Amino acid sequence: MNPFKPKITYDKELTEKARYLRNNSTLTEVLLWNELKKGKRRGYDFHRQKPILHWIVDFFCYDLMLAIEIDGSYHDRENVRRNDRDRQERIEALGITFLRFSDDTVKYDLHSVLIAIEEYIDAFEKNKTQL
Repeated sequence: MNPFKPKITYDKELTEKARYLRNNSTLTEVLLWNELKKGKRRGYDFHRQKPILHWIVDFFCYDLMLAIEIDGSYHDRENVRRNDRDRQERIEALGITFLRFSDDTVKYDLHSVLIAIEEYIDAFEKNKTQL
């Protein structure tokens, strides 16, 4: 374990739900997962449906401290957006960065999603070498 990164805790009761979500992925989750696992995105290992604290994020890379979320139209509702913000703020307090993409962006412009992830990795690696 990296001594400079916090241990990521989670509610153990989410384990079965995360497994269910992995086995019942949405089309856009499958599309992005197929790309993330290809070559492990420059050597970084991503996990699907990763429990963190009391929630499950769509994708997570511990080495990058990066969570990736795909938001379907359900997330357009005001109460859901409010819950998403609260959840994201609590997870970000652990030092985790979020990248959020709409379902449509992943479905129709996956290339731009992959570019955004690569740009995050570039910035992360640049900052890491400056420490």
